[in-house]
Amino acid sequence: MSRTIRTFEATITNQQQVRDDLDQLGWAASKLWNVGRYYAQEQWDETGEIPDDGELKAELKSHERYTDLHSQSSQRVLEELAEAFNGWFGKRRNGDDRARPPGYRKNGDSHPRSTVSFKAAGFKHDAQFTRVRLSKGRNLKEHRSDFILCEYQTRPDVDLTEWDIQQVRAVYKRDEWRLQFVCRTIIDPEPPGDDVAGVDLGICNFAAVSFGGESVLYPGGALKEDEYYFTKKKAKCDDSSSREATRLDRTRTGRRTHFLHALSKVIVAECVERGVGTLVVGDLGGIREDDESGESRNWGDHGNLDLHGWAFDRFTTLLDYKAEAEGITVEQESERDTSKSCSVCGHTDKNQRVERGLYVCEECDTVANADVNGAENIRQKVLPSLATDGGDRDNGWLAQPAVHLFDRSEGCFAPREQVVDRES
Repeated sequence: MSRTIRTFEATITNQQQVRDDLDQLGWAASKLWNVGRYYAQEQWDETGEIPDDGELKAELKSHERYTDLHSQSSQRVLEELAEAFNGWFGKRRNGDDRARPPGYRKNGDSHPRSTVSFKAAGFKHDAQFTRVRLSKGRNLKEHRSDFILCEYQTRPDVDLTEWDIQQVRAVYKRDEWRLQFVCRTIIDPEPPGDDVAGVDLGICNFAAVSFGGESVLYPGGALKEDEYYFTKKKAKCDDSSSREATRLDRTRTGRRTHFLHALSKVIVAECVERGVGTLVVGDLGGIREDDESGESRNWGDHGNLDLHGWAFDRFTTLLDYKAEAEGITVEQESERDTSKSCSVCGHTDKNQRVERGLYVCEECDTVANADVNGAENIRQKVLPSLATDGGDRDNGWLAQPAVHLFDRSEGCFAPREQVVDRES
């Protein structure tokens, strides 16, 4: 048995009655973020160190803005600020000169409506009447028992009584407030089967999947197009923290997140269909480092942009929890030598990858798509006895994988033929 976390979004059906109160909380969260941002900048300028969330909470606990929100909501704002600084600092450490620290939350001369999170002590759920009571901070209460009572509606297939609600978030999206319920439950699904699949992650093809007898490529073209488009559009902004730049960042992040969700979902669905119980993913932990020197590897201007823009870790996390819900175990294995070795006979030669998308083995004459060959080698990391047959198996699937493209109109992956037909 294992625990699983899910987030369910709901519309607020009494929007008009609660909007003003939620606006106040959203503005208050932005003000507290900015106070914390100012303090963090001071510490960075003086010491060269970023304060962690514990220091931020201790320093700002007595600040007037802290008590605009419930204490747990204020804590979460400062935790998010610390996480954003850590993310920026990590990118700097990995040589990303384009990375910028988290900015102040401003919308012209006013504050935007930030997400407000309510932990266990900050909300009370009433499942019978599908409503939730959200706590205000002391400064915003008109009287001691003042709170916000939101009536909500989820998708018909969602029953929150089956879940343990850990957190409620009030999120402002498309000119209205919505609720997100972060829930936990215990699951114990039966695995779909005993087969093993391997996943090779890369730049041109975001994922190549080998099922051992058939293979599928998932090109990252749509993601690359977005990265280039939004980078170019943002470069035209006079101020990287302007309203337009912020809008572009949010749109790009939303599209990238949707791409990663759609890709992880379709790969898990393919595994279920084929009775896969173990999914082996190439570990890209050292992808930014040179094999020999250990220094940051230079992939060229376009390659570096792709590499830093693509959230490989995020994708693996999404794949992991979606697979867990289906009883599929996800393992990570080193990708070392998987691009140099023949997945049929095991012969290793760094010159066998004759061009970007083609792998030719001089030992057994196997011709394969290079990414599929890598995915099959990753699969064999947990099935090492496979590469012993000297090419007796039918290996056509190594050279001719199915290709599934991201269909923008449908927001999902589909066979190349279907996507092309819809576009034409």
